[in-house]
Amino acid sequence: MNGLTKSKVYDVLIVGAGVAGTYAALNLPDDVNILVLSKYEKTTCSSNLAQGGVAAVLDFEDDSFDLHYADTLTAGRNANNTEAVTMLVHEGPDDVRKIISWGVQFDINEKGKLSKTLEGGHSRRRIVHHKDTTGAEMVRVLQQKCEDAENIELVENAVLVSLNPVRSGFRAELLINGEPHCVFSSFCILATGGIGRIYKYTTNPKSATGDGIRIAYECGARIKNLEYIQFHPTAFNSDDGEQFLISESVRGEGAYLLNCHKERFMDRYDPRLELAPRDVVSMSIILESRRTGSNNFYLDITHKDEEFLKNRFPGIRAGCLKKGIDIAKDLIPVFPCQHYLMGGIEVDADSKTNVPRLYACGECSNTGVHGRNRLASNSLLEALVFSRHAAEDIIRCMSSGIFPSVPEHPYTLDYSGAPLPANIREDIKNLMQRAYFVVPDEGRMRVAKQQIEAILMRLKGGKYAKTVEYCEALSMATCAYIILNNA
Repeated sequence: MNGLTKSKVYDVLIVGAGVAGTYAALNLPDDVNILVLSKYEKTTCSSNLAQGGVAAVLDFEDDSFDLHYADTLTAGRNANNTEAVTMLVHEGPDDVRKIISWGVQFDINEKGKLSKTLEGGHSRRRIVHHKDTTGAEMVRVLQQKCEDAENIELVENAVLVSLNPVRSGFRAELLINGEPHCVFSSFCILATGGIGRIYKYTTNPKSATGDGIRIAYECGARIKNLEYIQFHPTAFNSDDGEQFLISESVRGEGAYLLNCHKERFMDRYDPRLELAPRDVVSMSIILESRRTGSNNFYLDITHKDEEFLKNRFPGIRAGCLKKGIDIAKDLIPVFPCQHYLMGGIEVDADSKTNVPRLYACGECSNTGVHGRNRLASNSLLEALVFSRHAAEDIIRCMSSGIFPSVPEHPYTLDYSGAPLPANIREDIKNLMQRAYFVVPDEGRMRVAKQQIEAILMRLKGGKYAKTVEYCEALSMATCAYIILNNA
């Protein structure tokens, strides 16, 4: 596709329309001109799929900041950035209160107070939720506020092809509904989500191909700990590429984890049983599968009242019914799969990268808050806290005069070329699934790294058409190579 497009100018370009991207936009002043890009339909983002809730200390009856801090470090194997964790647990509750004031509806208990659930790694019930569709409720409210704001333009089916730092800001080359466009901005926030689609089995949506990480890497931003990948222990066990997540809150409400003999087994591996952190439970399942010679595992919550399950887990219940499983009567087949990225674009406390005026927040960033393993329901909280910090730092830059004018002019884009070779994306997924799953295989990792590097060189060296598929394949190969190289 060739095109000559008249460029548009924005103060802030935000790539990603999930919780991190939209909350950043809404924390910028009304006179700041903002473009928010959604790669596919606006609800196709990991935020929209988040089931469990938001972990925050909203009262001190039976909880404290120190307890939340300690739980986060324990889950993260004490590899966390302690400054970032302190910010998260101390500032997060005010961000939760803010989105409640904007209309986000969290569940209320019979006493008229916020209902709180428990998940693995938490020592207290501190997770507020909207049934089992918390992320969708937050995305609904935040995206609607963006669409209602006169200074925010939210564009769907908009893919960032490349981001080029220029003297006065950034030149962003885009595909919008398959057509080439160019925009300029003074500041850019990357909020593009994770890398799940580099795996054969993941809970992530189709948008999660690591685009923001690849773009930042090409701009010269530092990438940190990309090999820190979380595998969720309880995804619905099926052959679907996008796995249906069975939220940790199901175990938090009392579900038992069973092996192929329909026996509980977590006591062999951890005294916290089903409520151990995710990495521990995932590893325990793999070890138990080796012990029993079977990959058949189940969640059992049939001992809970059926009405309770209907009201507490309507989304999970409906999803399981589509698979022929009634969670009130049947065991739920589960197995680990890729879920979350703790590493990413290295940022400071204000979500700034080492590239001037470039920020990253949400799952694509590495604030250090999660360490080596994310504590359940800290992700939405991180998205709120650190995207707000990005917005606040941009405001400081603007008020201090670090706010360059960006010229508007026509720009020629040449996206023509050969079609993407078949099976490249599937080759990357299969290599990563075999080499770097819950228990990495060093021999396969070495071979996979060489093969991924060859794929990456082929993509970069060939004259391929700049399509969505090409951009995603390039992002997947880039992220896979960095992961295997680091690991």
